[in-house]
Order: sequence, then structure tokens, then C-alpha cells
Amino acid sequence: MQVVILCGGYGTRLREETEFRPKPMVMVGGRPILWHIMKMYAAHGFKRFILCLGYKGEMIKEYFLNYEAMNRDFTITLGERHRIQLHGAHDEEDFQVTLAETGHDAMTGGRIKAIEPYIDGEDFMVTYGDGLSDVPLATLADFHRRHGGVATVTAVSPVSRFGVLELEEGGRVARFQEKPKVHGVVSAGFFVFNRKIFDYLDGGPAQVLEQEPLMRLADEGKLHAFRHEGFFYAMDTYREYQQLQKMWSSGEAPWKVW
Repeated sequence: MQVVILCGGYGTRLREETEFRPKPMVMVGGRPILWHIMKMYAAHGFKRFILCLGYKGEMIKEYFLNYEAMNRDFTITLGERHRIQLHGAHDEEDFQVTLAETGHDAMTGGRIKAIEPYIDGEDFMVTYGDGLSDVPLATLADFHRRHGGVATVTAVSPVSRFGVLELEEGGRVARFQEKPKVHGVVSAGFFVFNRKIFDYLDGGPAQVLEQEPLMRLADEGKLHAFRHEGFFYAMDTYREYQQLQKMWSSGEAPWKVW
């Protein structure tokens, strides 16, 4: 099953980093967050990727064009008989990566519609280029196949950005909880789609996947949710970027399942 990763957004709330690079190329532990996402999928056996490029997409192309030289030793012969001999190996040798230009200003639905020609199976996975999780991706794919609908979304309980107070009469604090999980569930991305999803993506580059297409699927009873109680973290702000760095450097990175 192929994995589509949305890599084209501007990342405006992380401007400290995305002014110079696309958000998927922001480094976590010395590697782009995109690399971490791909390693997560590969650990579950999904190694065929389609990257939907947009803002500063040329930097992602350069990263993969130079991947062998930057991750292996090599001997180079200069001059007219220019030749490069690679030495050793790396763990990503069986990755297949398709890099697709999907429009500088396209929205999520438009980007997915643009890569329709590259989808060669009945089902495929989709995620964002800024979210990390320990979601069991193979189990997610099996859940999607069993329910027979068009789309599956991973649902998680959100964590409050603030400490929560429980107050008694007179203002006495009965209980304080620092950033608890709050009621309800939200989408963490990590979608699985049947190729019938393309019938719902006909609004051009400006179409937003998370609006009319998914709402229409829900109304028709063709959207299912896979509940994940484990780790999920989206790198949306500089503070969240710093938190991911701290997790990785401390050796406590729940998304590192490889």
C-alpha cells in the first residue's frame, strides 16, 4: 500500500524555521521530520511513498537526489571519466519515493487529486508532513479493509494547552491538572483511502480535503474512525518543535518504532 505525504504547506506558524525550508524539512534530532514520518511507516512495512510538493519543494527534491551521497561513504573519480563508487549501505535502500509537484498554493484536497495518476492500488494511506505518532499503521490498514468504507481517519483525544482547574465555593481550588486530555476526539490525520476518494475530489486545487469531501463521506456513512489512545504530536509551532527536539535528545521519542 502506498503512502501519500502532504509536504506543500507554508507552515506559517513555524516561521522561525519555515522561512528557510519547507516544514517537512525542519530538523528533529538532525533529520528532517519527513524522514521520521517515513521511518514510522517503513517500520510497519509501508515503503512506497508519494510526496506532494509545493512551497520550497525543490529542497525536498534535492534531499532525495543527494540521499545516497549524504548517507554513505563514496569514492569519486574526477575528470572526463567522472564516476562515483558508493560504499556500505543504509537502512532506507528499499524505499521508493515519488516526488510530485502539486502546486505552490494548492490545498490538501487539490494535492491529493493531483497524484491520482501515481496511485496503483485500491487503497492508499495519507498523512501530513508534520505529525508524529506511534499509531499501529498495519492495524489501521487492516481496520480500513474490514469496514469496507471509502475513508478512515485516525482519531485521538486532544490534550489541553492549559492547566485545568476545578473550583469549589469561594474560589478554593479542589484540583489542578496540568494539560490533561480533554473530552471528545479529533483527527490526527493518518488516513486510509479507497481510490473512490478521487470521486469526491473535483473542486480543483483550492479544495480542502477536511471540509466538503470528508463531511460528505461522513453524511453518506462512508467515513470511519480508527481510535488511537497512544502518542500523537503535531509540530505546528516553534514551541512544539522544541518539545520534539527535547523528546528525541532525551531518548524518549514514542514515535521511534524502528
